[in-house]
Amino acid sequence: MDTRTRHALKKDSFAQAAASGASWLSGHRSSVARWAISAGVVLVLVVGSLIFWSVRSAAADRAIGAALDTYNAPLAEPGEPPEAGVFATAAERAKLANQQFLAVAQEYGWLHQAAEARYFAGVTYVDLGQTSAAEQELKQAASSWNRNLANLAKLALAGLYQQSGQSDQAANLYNELIAKPSATVPATTAQLDLADLYAAQGKQEQARALWARIRDTDKEGEAGAVAAQRLAAK
Repeated sequence: MDTRTRHALKKDSFAQAAASGASWLSGHRSSVARWAISAGVVLVLVVGSLIFWSVRSAAADRAIGAALDTYNAPLAEPGEPPEAGVFATAAERAKLANQQFLAVAQEYGWLHQAAEARYFAGVTYVDLGQTSAAEQELKQAASSWNRNLANLAKLALAGLYQQSGQSDQAANLYNELIAKPSATVPATTAQLDLADLYAAQGKQEQARALWARIRDTDKEGEAGAVAAQRLAAK
């Protein structure tokens, strides 16, 4: 087959493919138009959703930042005149911060900042001595997909249970944290709290065994140093 023939065949094949495509498009013009419109609508919805999420997330960050500023605001020195942004008592500060955290959780419930707000709402409820409300908020934060946040909530919840005499629940949470630690709550942190719980219950042998394990596994760390001090004191 000579070169001219091959070129002619290629042109014919291309022409046939183009004609076939044109014919299909002509016959399915309405379907193609509907598909194009649908794809455009989906694209607009996706882009719009991303923009909406970004705007709402930024607003949630600002709201929780403002609540944290309140929670970390200074307390007035005894005898000093009141100043803007300075609280007379820790309870007054915790009450206002709690209201702000709850507002964030309610307004931005579908964003991750809501879980953070619930954690801090639980902590401020603890500060205010409202254990039932604290437990409710901390439980919700503890169910977060974010293990770092969930573990912080579980640690606070375990401390709440320990303070209220619910030692078994506290021990269960400490053991959960030991089995599945995180950057925010290392296993040694939960082990120290569990050992202190054992000591408070009069289970000195279990406490000493746990302190010894922490001391030996975290020789250069802060937890190991604390465990060594506990052993020396006992």
